[in-house]
Amino acid sequence: MAKIKNTKTELKAQNDALKRYRRFLPMLQLKKQQLQLEIASITARIEAVARREADLLAASASWLALFSDSEIPADLAVLDSVETDKGNIAGVAIPLYRATRVRRGELDLFATPSWYDDAQQLIEARLALAAEKQVLEEQRRLVTAELTTTSQRCNLFEKVKIPECRENIRVIRIHLGDEQTAGVARGKLAKKRGTAAAEEEDAA
Repeated sequence: MAKIKNTKTELKAQNDALKRYRRFLPMLQLKKQQLQLEIASITARIEAVARREADLLAASASWLALFSDSEIPADLAVLDSVETDKGNIAGVAIPLYRATRVRRGELDLFATPSWYDDAQQLIEARLALAAEKQVLEEQRRLVTAELTTTSQRCNLFEKVKIPECRENIRVIRIHLGDEQTAGVARGKLAKKRGTAAAEEEDAA
């Protein structure tokens, strides 16, 4: 803890700092709660995407077995790009998922089985879900990082700065009180000496 001066100016500075910390702490605590709620919401959306992917695979299981003897061609559907926008959660800049661009390979309708069309649709849907999940996980990472910073600030204000200011104010007040008491005592002593000197002069 930095050494403080036991002066009225320092006392005012410490009081002002204490007021600032007390004013900002509820705002930080509110932000912390908002961030925690947002993380829970993002996590729920990630889980929903995972369920959609599981449902998609379950619905496709019957014809996916047709590929057991031969691998699915790698160029049936290829991810070109993921479109995102910019968003904001409690002051945190986050990406927002918009869409995926997928390039489908050309199929020879006479040379390829009919389920290849279904496979293209499945791959495209899974690529879109994977991209959406990745964007959501990035949102959660960014919001979690902000929550960590906000929690640290809350702890700093609540457990360090506010108690530190209170202690500084207590110490300064005691010192100033002692100074005032000593000043009064010195004044009385000076007055007593002055009175005694005057009486001696009168007696002379």
